[in-house]
Amino acid sequence: QLQLVESGGGLVQPGGSLRLSCAVSRFTSDYYAIGWIRQAPGKEREGVSVIVSADDSTYYADSVKGRFTISQDNAKTTVYLQMNSLKPEDTANYYCAADLSGRPTIAFMRGVSDTWGQGTQVTVSS
Repeated sequence: QLQLVESGGGLVQPGGSLRLSCAVSRFTSDYYAIGWIRQAPGKEREGVSVIVSADDSTYYADSVKGRFTISQDNAKTTVYLQMNSLKPEDTANYYCAADLSGRPTIAFMRGVSDTWGQGTQVTVSS
């Protein structure tokens, strides 16, 4: 089993920055990929960014490329999402999620994953 705990959400003005953190606790399993999925009210889940464990390659949704950066510490116990130049359309509940099944990365970017954190709200508003 894997436990994911997010922190770092909040209210920020357009153009501002936030950094989300995800603490990863491994009990009996490891993951193939880990990253962030968001969901805004009335909208489908959207993969924001993901790190693939096999080679540490990273992927981003087109809507956040150039503004968001995903990273993890050397021990791979924390995953970060640095969000810059935030826009009102980035407002959503952000979930840390991990794929335990080895699905293609495109599945994660479509919002499909196995293990989820509780989510942290990000609101971008003036």
